[in-house]
Amino acid sequence: MEKLGIHAFVWTGGSRPQDLEGAMEKSRRLGYRLIEFPRLDPTKFDIAWLSRRLRDFGLDVAVTMGLPPSGDVSSEDPAIVAAGERILETAVATTRDLGGRKLGGILFSAHSKASHMPTRKGRDNSVAVLTRVAEKAKAAGVTLNLEIVNRFESNLLNTTAQGLAFIRDTGMDNIYLHLDTFHMNIEEADPAHAIRLAGDRLGYVHIGESHRGYLGTGTIDFPRIFDALLDHGYDDFVTFESFSSEVVDEDLSITCGIWRNIWDDNVALAAHAKAFIEARHADAVRKAASVIHP
Repeated sequence: MEKLGIHAFVWTGGSRPQDLEGAMEKSRRLGYRLIEFPRLDPTKFDIAWLSRRLRDFGLDVAVTMGLPPSGDVSSEDPAIVAAGERILETAVATTRDLGGRKLGGILFSAHSKASHMPTRKGRDNSVAVLTRVAEKAKAAGVTLNLEIVNRFESNLLNTTAQGLAFIRDTGMDNIYLHLDTFHMNIEEADPAHAIRLAGDRLGYVHIGESHRGYLGTGTIDFPRIFDALLDHGYDDFVTFESFSSEVVDEDLSITCGIWRNIWDDNVALAAHAKAFIEARHADAVRKAASVIHP
């Protein structure tokens, strides 16, 4: 499996040039082909510099984010919805200017624990905003990838089936699903079936363990996950994601409940993840070959 990515929060919670440089250097040295940067604020770093350094390292880039409550496009408040649309438009432009083709994450609602049920008007607002943003993203050569997350991080899209219905309602062909094994392990009755159900709308995949630590040390049935990805024919990037209090981003730590020090050696963690993903993919290939061998 050549298209392997890694989330920058494995390396750093900062956005200073030295933080980003170190994250890129370690990712490339360990053999990853893509780095995922979260919530990049173009006012806090030099986009042209980062784009150039990504090319120097030979790294593809994906950008992911979650909308703040003040920019929740699934709100019924027109001012909040408009603020969220501006945030998404800026994220599309940032992704484009970095040379990226994927914007993922919780693009459809606030990334937070909701205190109320989603409303029809709020969902309609979200669909309308994502439709308009997708039109601008298409012109920029960027796809929108809606991360299907657990109930504690969004009240709108928690399953693949919900995500597919949302995409159908937009009518846009450059909106895809961003599936994550950590979240699927919580919400899907059968994560492997959910991957197959996604069909041609599967645009991006996160591989993470049930406790967000070392792969293979939790409860996720990774052999079935990789069998499903192979059956699906998915050949795009698979990105390793893991969070620990060792690397702190205050906003994410609060939103996602990153309270424990799951690991303290990120180089060992990342090296293990790459080997684990490659091994599980190879196992799936061998298994499929044995089934069809005469």
